[in-house]
Amino acid sequence: MTGTLKIRPATVADAASLLAIYRPFVESTAVSFETVAPTTDEFAARISKALAGWQWLLAERGGQCIGYAYGSAHRERAAYRWSVEVSAYVHPGHGRQGVGRALYERLLEDLAQKGFCNAYAGVTMPNEGSIALHRRMGFESIGVFKAVGRKFGRWHDVAWFQRSLRSSPPQE
Repeated sequence: MTGTLKIRPATVADAASLLAIYRPFVESTAVSFETVAPTTDEFAARISKALAGWQWLLAERGGQCIGYAYGSAHRERAAYRWSVEVSAYVHPGHGRQGVGRALYERLLEDLAQKGFCNAYAGVTMPNEGSIALHRRMGFESIGVFKAVGRKFGRWHDVAWFQRSLRSSPPQE
């Protein structure tokens, strides 16, 4: 661990670096339920969409991108507009160094300032590191979707967590 951790908004120009972190999670784990990694252009479009409505942050140390976190739609219907789904990915070589926590602290603050009231996160089981991060960040367990995703020839459960960001939305 060398250099200061810097958290900043991502840009579409960061897509290749961020995808390099994400791709192994798609190709080698059930952490992501995608079965084929997106292209750089597809990933850039995801970043652009998240920045337009929610937030997408990245963590850098020594000029190297080592993690990211973002918010996205919890559900598409209008009544859900004040709820947000959040996710974070940290390069495996930089785990347990406070990167996920720093990303989430800033992300949750930014989303609350944008008016979002509740954050939700799904964690593919087992994943004690991610569960511990969400609990440290004040998320509460709200249930488990049993056998909800099938990848690598087996079923996977997803634990769901919720955290309040603010008590009410801005003036509607």
